[in-house]
Amino acid sequence: MSDMASSVKSLAWSGHTDCGKVRKNNEDSFLGLLVDSHGAQWLGKIGQAEVAKADFVFAVSDGMGGAMAGEFASKIAVEKITKLLPRVFAQGASGISSGFRDVLQEVFVEIHRALLYLGSCYEECRGMGATLSLCWFTPGWMYFAHIGDSRIYFLPAAGGMKQITNDDTYVGWLFRNGQINEREAKNHPQRNVLQKVLGADPQQIEPQVGAVGLEPGDRFLLCTDGVTDGLFDSRIEDILRNTPRDAAPVLVREAIAASGCDNATVLVVDIVG
Repeated sequence: MSDMASSVKSLAWSGHTDCGKVRKNNEDSFLGLLVDSHGAQWLGKIGQAEVAKADFVFAVSDGMGGAMAGEFASKIAVEKITKLLPRVFAQGASGISSGFRDVLQEVFVEIHRALLYLGSCYEECRGMGATLSLCWFTPGWMYFAHIGDSRIYFLPAAGGMKQITNDDTYVGWLFRNGQINEREAKNHPQRNVLQKVLGADPQQIEPQVGAVGLEPGDRFLLCTDGVTDGLFDSRIEDILRNTPRDAAPVLVREAIAASGCDNATVLVVDIVG
């Protein structure tokens, strides 16, 4: 085990979600999961745990579709994770350090197939889909996979927050390529038109997959677009830097106060030495 990996002793996390000011139901879902040789255990909204004998999975999903289909879609996405990822851990004590890209790709494909199947079988589920942003934490690494416009941000202990996922929208592409600024992206009429999503489009999906080496003091944020619609990145970073614990409800409250047109969901994960 590397010095970096051995210096990571535990994780602390907080999660929070809110319907917002307009919607009557919450189409967002979030997940905290402990995975070890015995299987998977759901985590509470707030907690801290050692990483020596277990891995940890956190995810947010934003559903879409008619009636209650969006709420159903995001719940299916996170519940599928609880079934699929423990099988991987059981295959070896090293978790997903080898072949993590194939593993996470397979998880996303399986969720995509499940949503497509339900959409083809039930009229009320037709066209339903979901975004999904997932982080898998081991003692030395965080492996992530993503599709849609929910986001994962990384705030290193050394400073300088960055968004490590790409929004799967045309507006996101314009922003990444410097053709529009952050304010223009937030006000663009097509900002919520997704180019990739789980379930709603029958074509093969290709999630963004990557890895980040961990050090004590690092902080990660997973959030749905209801948060980033209301808050600029500079404000998100300011809150993360100045709210040592339980930052999730603070971010959600501020996002709802600033916008509130959509559901807002946040998971904050801290790397503790």
